[in-house]
Amino acid sequence: MLKNIALTLTLLSSFLISYAASAQEKAAKDENILHIYSSRHYDTDEALYDDFTAQTGINIKRVDGKGDALIARLEQEGDLSPADLLITVDAGMLWRAEEAGLFQPINSEILNETIPANLRHPEGQWFGFSTRARVIAYNTEKISEGEITSYQDLADPKYKGRVCVRSSSNIYNLSLLSSMIAQDGEQAATKWAQGVLDNLARKPQGGDTDQIKAVARDICDIALVNSYYLFRMQRSDAAEDKEIVKNIGVVFPDQNGKGTHINISGAGVVKHAKNKEAAVKFLEYLTSKTAQAYFADGNNEYPVVDGVKVNETVEANKDFKAQNINVREFGVNQKRAKMIFDTIGFQ
Repeated sequence: MLKNIALTLTLLSSFLISYAASAQEKAAKDENILHIYSSRHYDTDEALYDDFTAQTGINIKRVDGKGDALIARLEQEGDLSPADLLITVDAGMLWRAEEAGLFQPINSEILNETIPANLRHPEGQWFGFSTRARVIAYNTEKISEGEITSYQDLADPKYKGRVCVRSSSNIYNLSLLSSMIAQDGEQAATKWAQGVLDNLARKPQGGDTDQIKAVARDICDIALVNSYYLFRMQRSDAAEDKEIVKNIGVVFPDQNGKGTHINISGAGVVKHAKNKEAAVKFLEYLTSKTAQAYFADGNNEYPVVDGVKVNETVEANKDFKAQNINVREFGVNQKRAKMIFDTIGFQ
């Protein structure tokens, strides 16, 4: 009997030692894995991840998806989520994740000193790592150079039936109107939205690339688009893209006023991150010039760090006055922007 008890205790002790060793080994392995949920999926981002692993020894496991879908997934997974980091586009989308309580604040001297204050959350919940501009594309055969200079021009009655834009429910348009609410008030923002609605050449539809194509094909003369969509087509070797952009001009609005609306691609450390240290290391790595070149060039965006080499198309379009407003305002005013669009019947 005593022998059986002793044998059982010996086996149990061996099991516990083995289990502890296995747990320690697993923990050590987990320290070398960073789990990222990302709505970005560009070839140069792959090089960025590889470079980070080469520099730190930390491997990356990634889940790709659209911003809203990833936010819903994180909410459903809760504290069981493997995610350490969420990367997505548009401050309005980062704000949605913030409102869902998905981020934890990070206090990093590197991030605070490197990233401009207006491109990051005031309390460190998320950070912008590249920017894009909301520009006006126009048909150079229909619109004279210098004729359009501001977002307000899109609401001018003389352009009735000549404007194209994607759905008002799109995060890019919500953020633009949100910035107008923050700077000019709801009344002015509503007046502008109504003016644009009155000037539409067609029902809002498609993405930003579709708006550029519509301008080229005489469906409309002017359109609101994010800069990187136009830059991507300008850099394309495809004959169709070359044909589309040959008569497309671009306006960076309000250079004599508040400046052009800009937005970000950004990231934040997830609330239940199992590997917070690695997540912060990755965020700080993204401020390096090498990473900035990968991150921005992958989507023809602008880096947030000065002195970073960019492609010729971005370089040729980088000297413009941008709005000086904290991008979190685009989220704060998002519900009011949606209400304005819905109230006036802007689909």
